[in-house]
Amino acid sequence: MVASMASVNSSICRPVAYEKAISTSLRLQNQPPLGSSSYKAKEQRRWGTIGFMIIIHVLSIVALFPGFWSFQAFTGFLVLYWITACLGVTLGYHRLLSHRAFRVPRWLERFFATCGALSCQHGPIDWVGLHRHHHKFSDTDADHHNSKKGFWWSHMGWMFESIPAMRAVPRLTGDLSIDPYYCWLNKNFLLLQIPLGILLFCIGINSGVGGWSMVLWGIPLRLVFVYHVTWLVNSATHRWGDVVFESGDGSKNNPWVAALTFGEGWHNNHHAFPHSARQGIYPGQVDLTWQHIRLLRTLGLATKIKLPVSA
Repeated sequence: MVASMASVNSSICRPVAYEKAISTSLRLQNQPPLGSSSYKAKEQRRWGTIGFMIIIHVLSIVALFPGFWSFQAFTGFLVLYWITACLGVTLGYHRLLSHRAFRVPRWLERFFATCGALSCQHGPIDWVGLHRHHHKFSDTDADHHNSKKGFWWSHMGWMFESIPAMRAVPRLTGDLSIDPYYCWLNKNFLLLQIPLGILLFCIGINSGVGGWSMVLWGIPLRLVFVYHVTWLVNSATHRWGDVVFESGDGSKNNPWVAALTFGEGWHNNHHAFPHSARQGIYPGQVDLTWQHIRLLRTLGLATKIKLPVSA
């Protein structure tokens, strides 16, 4: 294993036992246990989410029409992919906010959270709460994207039904919900696409490639790509790959998912040591998000970095 730079529990983390998962999750949701006459399970389709996903996927296909192609638009896509997927989701939402694997100044933490909100994958409070819930109940019936229910369900199908785990979010995110900015961002994350769209449109007009070219590549096409590479961590890395640690769930290390997600594909490592800032812990396991954290440490901006230690 690797040397510790701060305190971290070196024992392997495992989810709540399968037979206790539902009752434990319901307590987090302030719900009575299954079997109680007052408990009514809901399987309500989320038509707003379904409609949004249909529209954004159609627009991503439109972006690929030859008339909207330009090198500038492709460059904008790559830059925003890095800002939202790497700085925002993997570094910000995931390793920094969800697992507190390291610390940065508050202004920088809020910057990374804003980058995460630009990914349109919930605001920071909901994203973190659902992720913490997932780790507690990974691959049990209480897990909202339980991979045992199939690839489609764990990849994106779970989002189109009711999500009981949302009711547990307030009890899992007390450290974030006390921050007024995170509360605002959690409610208004979709609005961030408006100033971004205006900026992209102006860049496209001034560069001569067309405003809509930059907008389509920088928003719908980029959102769809980042959505799917993020969701592959929930689906593909619980289906294909190598198991190094007995983490108590179906998580696996998958190198091609790691390549697409800036290191998140070393998922079995992550489920074994969720509070580690480094997920690619063995030689040859490239983890670009960890390299960003190392740079922040060199600049004096990242402290209390947690890594697993030898057992």
